Order: sequence, then C-alpha cells, then structure tokens
Amino acid sequence: MIVTDEEWGNVPLLHIVEKELETPDMPVMIFLHGFTSAKEHNLHYAYQMAKRGLRVLLPDAHLHGVRAEDLDEVQLSLRFWEIVLTSLEEVGVLKDELANRGLPAAKVGLGGTSMGGITTLGCLTLYDWIDAAAVMMGAPNYVQLAKAQMAQFERGGFKLPITDEERRNLLDTLARFDLTKHRPALAKRPIFFWHGRNDTTVPYEPTFNFYNAVKSDYADHPEDFEFMTDETAGHAVSRPGMLHAAEWMAFYLKGRP
Repeated sequence: MIVTDEEWGNVPLLHIVEKELETPDMPVMIFLHGFTSAKEHNLHYAYQMAKRGLRVLLPDAHLHGVRAEDLDEVQLSLRFWEIVLTSLEEVGVLKDELANRGLPAAKVGLGGTSMGGITTLGCLTLYDWIDAAAVMMGAPNYVQLAKAQMAQFERGGFKLPITDEERRNLLDTLARFDLTKHRPALAKRPIFFWHGRNDTTVPYEPTFNFYNAVKSDYADHPEDFEFMTDETAGHAVSRPGMLHAAEWMAFYLKGRP
C-alpha cells in the first residue's frame, strides 16, 4: 500500500492506494476529517478502503493540519462554517484534479466523520457526480445546527463577532446546502449513516429523524439507505462502524471484493 503526501489544486492531502490493485480508472473515495483533526488521523479508514480496491484521498480542511493557523479552539469554532463552506468548494476541486491527473475514476464516493460528515451531506446538495456516501456522526440540518451553535455561544455570555445582517446572510447561505430543505438532491443515491445515540457534540436525533423522513424515497431499494446506530457510543466511531463504512463504500463503488 502506497501513501503519498501531495497537493492537489492547493489542497494538501494524503493519497492512498493498494499498488497491486491500482488502475487509472479505479473508483475514488474522498474522506473528510473532523473538527480539530487532520488528514492523517483517518488513515485507518483509508487503509480499509484502499485494500478493498479504492483510491483514497484524505485532504486537510481549511485551518487544519498543515493548513493550521495560530488559533485556539474557540477561535476555530467561530470559523466552523467558513471551514465547511471552503471544504464544499474544495471537494469540487479534487474531483476536477482527478481528470487533470489522468485518473478518470469510474465512480467517486465521499464520506467523513463529524465535521467531515456534515460537509459530506452538504456536498450531496451540490454535486450530482457523487455516487455514494458514508456519513459518520454527520448532520444534514445546517440552519438548525448553526442556530444551535450560536445560541450555545450566547448562553455562555459570549458575544458573537457578527452583525445581525451577517448572521442572516450566513443562515441564508447555509440554507442552500441544508439537505432537510433540499431532500430531492439525494436522488436516491446510496447513503450509509453511523451515529452514536449518546453523541452530545453532533446530536443523534436530528440526523436519525432525517433518515426516517427520507427512507420512504428508497422504498423500492431500502438496502441503499442504511442507518447504523450504536446504542452506547458518544462522539467516537466504533470499529464495527468504521469497518462497515469501508465495506459499504467498496460495495457501491466497485462491487464487494
């Protein structure tokens, strides 16, 4: 297995491929890390997916990993949606770079943990070329989530450094990528969710409620829309969840090995 540190269109990433399985048109999996994490922290996902025949790209998000700036966690939290919106754009950059590098992927999948899962769900409103997705601890309800984050800051006595107009503009922007407002954008594509019922960072209920609201759209192929609940987990993906995500993506992008 080959792991290389590269830069694609100004996006630093790790490129992982099982050399014996590599072909120029092999399916690609773009996997996005969580808040305050970095690309190398998801190498266990990349290993499991690469050995199943996927080319895996692990990018560093804006202000994370080698792109980090001298910000504490509060300062970084205030720029959470800036990071997500930047990643929404950069996922498109990575797709374009595949063609530029002579790697015309047969299929392209997207997934991620926490902030990466949130970004994945937003990307599904934007890119119809995503063939399948794996969402660990993600949330589709951008507007509701942003309002809850703002309220949490304000309850703690913290005055947000934005005007009322800037707040409205941000929520209007986020509404464009909020899957709860754009349900048809899923277009019945295969989606796997994993979430711990005791997650207090990205609450379980809104994502599970979304799944329940949408699963009727998959009535003729329910196996393509799966939600795996861990009854005891908090904000950390279990090994069974990680392995199932890898198997899911391999099945839908290339066929089960």
